Amino acid sequence: MVKNLIHGQWVPSLGTDSVEIVNPATEEVLDRCPLGTAEDVNRAVAAAKAAFPAWRRTPAIDRVQYLFRLKALLEESADELMLLCTREHGKTLAEAKGDVRRGIQMVDTACGMPSLMMGTSFEDVAAGIDCHAVRQPMGVFAAVTPFNFPAMVPFWFWPFAVAAGNTFVLKPSERVPLSQVRIFELIARAGFPPGVMNLVAGGKDVVNALCAHPDVKGVSFVGSTPVAKHVYRSCGEHGKRVQALGGAKNFMVVLPDASLDTSVKTCLESIIGCAGQRCLAGSVIIAVGDVYDEVKNRMVRYAGDVIVGDGSDPRTQMGPLISRNSVERVKGLIASAVDDGADLILDGRDYRGKGYFLKPTIVGNVRPEWRIAREEIFGPVVCLARAKTLDEALAWIHSCPFANTASLFTASGAAARRFGYEADPPMLGLNIGVPAPMAFFSFGGAKDSFFGDVKAHGRESVQFYTENKVMISRWNKDSSIW
Repeated sequence: MVKNLIHGQWVPSLGTDSVEIVNPATEEVLDRCPLGTAEDVNRAVAAAKAAFPAWRRTPAIDRVQYLFRLKALLEESADELMLLCTREHGKTLAEAKGDVRRGIQMVDTACGMPSLMMGTSFEDVAAGIDCHAVRQPMGVFAAVTPFNFPAMVPFWFWPFAVAAGNTFVLKPSERVPLSQVRIFELIARAGFPPGVMNLVAGGKDVVNALCAHPDVKGVSFVGSTPVAKHVYRSCGEHGKRVQALGGAKNFMVVLPDASLDTSVKTCLESIIGCAGQRCLAGSVIIAVGDVYDEVKNRMVRYAGDVIVGDGSDPRTQMGPLISRNSVERVKGLIASAVDDGADLILDGRDYRGKGYFLKPTIVGNVRPEWRIAREEIFGPVVCLARAKTLDEALAWIHSCPFANTASLFTASGAAARRFGYEADPPMLGLNIGVPAPMAFFSFGGAKDSFFGDVKAHGRESVQFYTENKVMISRWNKDSSIW
């Protein structure tokens, strides 16, 4: 049974219910995750609150030394974490390696906190009056993270928060907590003081308790849009800062002048990578002008060759979905598209054997009003659509309630500039299938893909995890000294 880490000690959860942690490729039960309680949260937050004063007084240059040590431990344990990530999530070894590497990059970037946190000063803002501004830590922060990147997503948040002088409580997904348990063992080895980092396993009761707890200053969340809205609303009601990253519907626009072979391969990888279970996964390919049939023919050829299976096999190119319920939900969306009149070009629903698998599926002539064109699929389904012009493609993107990413495939600089100028999503790709910003840039969508004001990681994370304090000062001349 997974335990909580509170004040540097591994302790059993107070929750009496639990869920199985299942390898989705083999259906092997790996362990159980307790569904924690509000009292588990109370204990973790109390530990973090008690640790805050000493941690806040620790100079930033000293705080980041713990992160430097952790980075070295993560590098040593990278292969172990990769295998663990594949076992509990199902993603391929190559995808798990990317998961772990991206997490390490976040730690690397947070090590620059002494520079990232620097304030500003200006003398003589008025005669004899100076002004300076500093960024100060606020206290206890928390994060609630999803199943699709067991290693990486928690690193979007806590390294920046603790490097800035805050303390932290993490609730990983109850489906994939094992990677974080191992990472927290490494955090302890790195020597972080007890209470600075705390882990609480659980489900919705833990989430609600974190959102309502009076000593939690802010919450970072990644997950579905309905839950993101709930977290945003709950944190607002309790006076907290919040960054709630929700669902997505990511469009990829292919213009006639694009390099079609490369573009189609890139689009396919975007859609089926991690079996489609990533918030930056492509979903709808809009072929502009007369390239629809060429895109379709290439897509059928490449998708039909994808090797589906256990992610721990190096030959596997696409692993399973996270659960049987996920498989059935995606199958339902495919069926709805067929009912709406889509062309079922490649049907991947006939997988037989153990595990929660779907093969790549292609549906064609998709229309904007259909469910499959508007809902997040989170599965390996290629939606092919037609548009006469770039104007029509942009109108489709603008009509979508989500705005996370979008990509344009073209050789035209003018088209690229217009796309960057007009497309709604804040994260855009040009001849890139998964426009995931590096750790030193901000990450987050708009519309129903993000709820909050300040995005994740990069410089914006420093804004989220600190208070900007401005001091205006005047010193009267002492005639006995002067």
